[in-house]
Amino acid sequence: MRVIDLFSGCGGLSLGFGHAGFQVTQAYDNWQPAVQTYRHNFDHPISQIDIGDLTDIGPTDVVVGGPPCQGFSSAGMRRGSDSRNTLVSTYSRLIAAIRPKAFVFENVEGFLTGEDGKFVFELLEPLVEAGYRIHLRKVNAANYGVPQHRKRVLAIGGLGWDPSFPEHTHSALGAPGAHLNNKHSLPYAPTVADAIRDLPPATVSSRTTTGIDFDHTYSALGPIDRERIRHLEPGQRMRDLPEELWHDSYKARANRRVSDGTPSEKRGGAPSGIRRLRSDEPSKAITGAGTREFVHPIEDRTLTIRECARLQTFPDSFTFIGSNSEKIQQIGNAVPPLFAFAIANSLRSDLLRTKQLSGGGALLSFHPTASQGMSPILQKVCGEVEGRFAIKTDRKQGELCL
Repeated sequence: MRVIDLFSGCGGLSLGFGHAGFQVTQAYDNWQPAVQTYRHNFDHPISQIDIGDLTDIGPTDVVVGGPPCQGFSSAGMRRGSDSRNTLVSTYSRLIAAIRPKAFVFENVEGFLTGEDGKFVFELLEPLVEAGYRIHLRKVNAANYGVPQHRKRVLAIGGLGWDPSFPEHTHSALGAPGAHLNNKHSLPYAPTVADAIRDLPPATVSSRTTTGIDFDHTYSALGPIDRERIRHLEPGQRMRDLPEELWHDSYKARANRRVSDGTPSEKRGGAPSGIRRLRSDEPSKAITGAGTREFVHPIEDRTLTIRECARLQTFPDSFTFIGSNSEKIQQIGNAVPPLFAFAIANSLRSDLLRTKQLSGGGALLSFHPTASQGMSPILQKVCGEVEGRFAIKTDRKQGELCL
């Protein structure tokens, strides 16, 4: 079963699908450091190209990918005019044109509410019209064995047939309500300690590494940073420190959030500054700032690139190419390979069974949140989804389905 990986980055989806028995035949990305890393770790070709310029990617059984998410990521200011956002429609256009048997789409949770739901409909409408029957849900990668609370939007579609949605394999230890929702007595997700405890001791380095390296070093800290970290208990972050130890940038952001009148939907997530991870729970979501913002659970230092890669479930044999900042950005942008493997296993089981055509395209389910409440924007998006795709709504449970 052949797979093409669009917006592949360094290859998290490709790695997971390959381990599940798929044959990844081609990948596409336009960021050179990620392309170099991908080329170093995989035998099949990758093309460095602006995917917005692609008109045809040839026949394949499955297309996977996630357009760059920073334009509507909750990690920073949301910019509706960000040109990367238009790549959602590029993705759906390419799938509708080549008509693979199935597709997988992954993105950040801000995808659901960006531009009042514009991107949800850019993804769904062309694909439902083309005959795809789709699940679109927000999930936590920890529920699939990843040692990290990483909330993401996942869409899975089958051309004329109803795909399954991957069943949880783990309970998300530390997530709100995890002990209440563990109906099947699933094992808890691995913790930070489980993921990194067997690494050799990290070393301090004053140099910026490039090229091939195991990447298990951290930068020396100045006196003020050492003082900040020394005060942090496991699970604490910048706001838990004495105010005189706050970063200037953190003070500015914290003050701006209450003083400048910027609409809340434009501000992004609450600033966390630095945070000491807990060893007995999964990590918070690894981003491109992981080696600057996350503090080791026990040692008074920031995480190394290799520790971040472990928390993203990349094997130690996977080598990252580029500067330190480029490497951590690749890791933070990636789909955790173990999460990709769980998705691929479910899809492979579906594709190996004879599928009867179920009719035209449809949105089979839409689960935008596991919470009991919704923001006004998300409520608005749910109402529009219900109207456009003829699905029933249970707003209290955050679940829409046929």
